[in-house]
Amino acid sequence: MKKLLSLITVLCMLFALCACGDSSAASSTTAAPAEETSAETEAAPAGEAASSGRTFIMGIDPEYPPFSFLGDDGNYTGFDVEICQAVCDHLGWDLEIFSVNWDEKLVQLDSMECDCVWSGMTILDSMKEAGYNISKPYFDNTQVLVVKADSGFKSSADLAGKVVAVQLGTSGESLLNGDLADLAGTFENVITCDSFLKCFTELEGNAVDAVFVDMPVAANYVAAHEGLTIIDEDLGAEQYGIAFRADDAELCATVDAAVQELVENGTYAEIASKPEYEEIVNNLLFLNK
Repeated sequence: MKKLLSLITVLCMLFALCACGDSSAASSTTAAPAEETSAETEAAPAGEAASSGRTFIMGIDPEYPPFSFLGDDGNYTGFDVEICQAVCDHLGWDLEIFSVNWDEKLVQLDSMECDCVWSGMTILDSMKEAGYNISKPYFDNTQVLVVKADSGFKSSADLAGKVVAVQLGTSGESLLNGDLADLAGTFENVITCDSFLKCFTELEGNAVDAVFVDMPVAANYVAAHEGLTIIDEDLGAEQYGIAFRADDAELCATVDAAVQELVENGTYAEIASKPEYEEIVNNLLFLNK
C-alpha cells in the first residue's frame, strides 16, 4: 500500500511539472505579437516627416507694408505673407509667423527661432559669404529719400548739412555706411531707428529732415500720409530674396520650387493683382521677365 501511495505521489508531481512547463511556453508565445506591433508604429524617417505636415516658421518684419504687417483684423498680412501662406498650402504645411528684430534677424534665424527671413529682405553679398542659402530674387528695389512736401528739397544734394533717418539693420543703413558713404558724409547726421515707422514719426515731428528707405515702403507710406513726398532720385539698386540657414539648402530649394509652381498655376499673379499691391507689381521679377 505504501508503495502504491508513493507511486501516486510521484505521478502527481510529474503532472504538476508538465503543467508548469506548458504555462511558461504559452506565456512566451503571446509576447511576440506585442513586439511586432511596436515595430509597426515606429516614427517615419525624418525626410518624409519634413515633406508634409510640418510647421513652417516665417520670420518677418511686422512693420513693413506692403510686404509684411499687422492687418486691421489683428492678423499678419502683406504680399510676402500671402505668398508664403500659398506655398504652405501647396506643400501641406502649417504656417506660423514669427516677428523678428530686424537688426538681429540673422541671429534669430541661426538660433532656430524661425525657418527663414522672408520680409522684403535685400540680398547682400555678406549673407552669401557667410554661407546662408538665399532664394531666387523676386523683387527689384531701389532706395529713396522721403521729405516733407513743402521742404523745398529736390535732390539728395539739397540735404547737405541736414539730418537723415534710416532703419537699423537695413540695406539702406549698409549703403550709407558703404557705397553711399560719401553722400552720408554730406549730411549733418544720420540717425538710426529700430523701425521705419519710427523714422517717419521723426520726420513728421521735425526731428529729422528726410528718411532713407526702400521705394515700395516709401510709396506705401506717402500714399497714406499727406504732406510727404519722395525725391525723384534712385540711390541704390538691389533685389529682395528669402534667407535660410546654411544647412537648409534642401528647404530653400523646396520653397523656391513651390513658388515657381505658384507662378505657373497663376496663384502668384492672382495675389499680386490685388489693389493693395499696385505699387510693387511692376517690380516683381517672376511676373516681369
